[in-house]
Amino acid sequence: MNIPHSYQLFTAKGSRKLDERTISEFGIDGFTLMEVAGNRAADFILQQIEPESHGLFVCGKGNNAGDALVTARILSEHDIQCSVLFVSGTGDLSEDCAKNLSLLQKLEQDITFYRSSNELPESVSFDFVVDGMLGTGLNSEVRSPYKEVIKWVNSQKAPVFSMDVPTGLHADNGEILGNAVNADYTLAFGTLKQGFFIESGYDVCGEIIFCELPFPSSLKDSSTFLIDEIWVNNLKTDTPKRAHKYDGGVVIIIAGSEGLTGAAILAAKSAWSTGVGGVGLITPKGLLDVYEKNLVQVIKKPIGSSKDFNFTTKHLEEVISVLSEKPGTLLIGPGLGRDSETIEFVRELLSEYSGNVVIDADALFALSEGGSIQKPTNSEWILTPHPGELKKLSGGNLENRMESSRILSKQIGATIVSKGLPSIVVNSTLTLLTGYDTRIFSRAGFGDVLAGKVAGFWLQQKSAELAAIFALLDGKEKSDFHTFTTKTPLEPLDTI
Repeated sequence: MNIPHSYQLFTAKGSRKLDERTISEFGIDGFTLMEVAGNRAADFILQQIEPESHGLFVCGKGNNAGDALVTARILSEHDIQCSVLFVSGTGDLSEDCAKNLSLLQKLEQDITFYRSSNELPESVSFDFVVDGMLGTGLNSEVRSPYKEVIKWVNSQKAPVFSMDVPTGLHADNGEILGNAVNADYTLAFGTLKQGFFIESGYDVCGEIIFCELPFPSSLKDSSTFLIDEIWVNNLKTDTPKRAHKYDGGVVIIIAGSEGLTGAAILAAKSAWSTGVGGVGLITPKGLLDVYEKNLVQVIKKPIGSSKDFNFTTKHLEEVISVLSEKPGTLLIGPGLGRDSETIEFVRELLSEYSGNVVIDADALFALSEGGSIQKPTNSEWILTPHPGELKKLSGGNLENRMESSRILSKQIGATIVSKGLPSIVVNSTLTLLTGYDTRIFSRAGFGDVLAGKVAGFWLQQKSAELAAIFALLDGKEKSDFHTFTTKTPLEPLDTI
């Protein structure tokens, strides 16, 4: 899968490694990288502020502060009034930070320096604030005097620009480490950090601006990417014209039980909406009347007798016979219920059926009961668990949902679509995260709709990971919440 490098997601360690290798192996020194970062930040800030604005640059001691000082120097040369606050003084600055402070002090422009927040005059107001306090290296709770300065920054009405990562945000897991800057813009230097798109990252990063640095693409070895329409749409293949409705296969759904027919209806309608030639629903015969009234376009395949309202092992042979009639993609799980006989039916079917299977909802519960199931040869699975289902499938461990998804994918040999914030797609080689706030879809029925979309797109695209990606983006674009503003990275600043 050809994904642009600008959509790679990095951990703090991965970002530092890329920086170090660019310096040691490629030969671009750290001071030059800092200069490029600061220039790109200055270019963007100039687009957002009024001429002759007054900005406060809030700095720590490390390279994050160095980036801010470069930015201050460039903006000062554009007649922007600059004040610099060193939160904990100017002793023990990093080498490149100290060098940039020296350059800034050489300018003829009048720049005010504050050695502590206590020196800030109450009478002075700032038109914007640049956060250059603590960068990606932070992995413990923010301490004084930074926590008090963060509180002060968040109380300002002026827009806040964070250098690389908002101070106080864990760059890997999106956790707020005691307190964090609420940025209006996060200027991501060279790499997008995965913490931007996890948990509280959505709340504190504001608009994420990707600032390209001269990192060689050959050194960018992350296998985690941000899902975005810009590159996804380039991978979508045209669906061949069908000679007849069953040309290319059908989506077959095994779903529903007494009291839970709505889940099956939502999944079937969702699969149909993807444009497949046919959708079939295998149902206990006792539920047939419900589906006849609500699923006009869907082919109903009743099994058992009119007294059957849920699936049991006695239906297994008949169901397998129906599945053998036409090639396609199977979706199993929505609204099946958790009767012990139904659980056994699901487990036996999954252990026997060779084909593409989307496993959702109650079928995931059945999969987690009674020990592991050996996936049949020539069978490919997509599992779509919400966090509770993933925890159960992972043996009760869910400290890191991304890592749990990777482990489960490897154990079962399946693609995992982990629902939550963010939604995560994992297979043997890739990890893909949604770049928009998926909390808005935490409502009854959305999982059934998503499962139907995955099955429909899988039938057409012939790729499990693409099916999952298209389903997630389709849910974003066609939801009732179309007014929600998403956050995705801009193109590199030199192409804006």
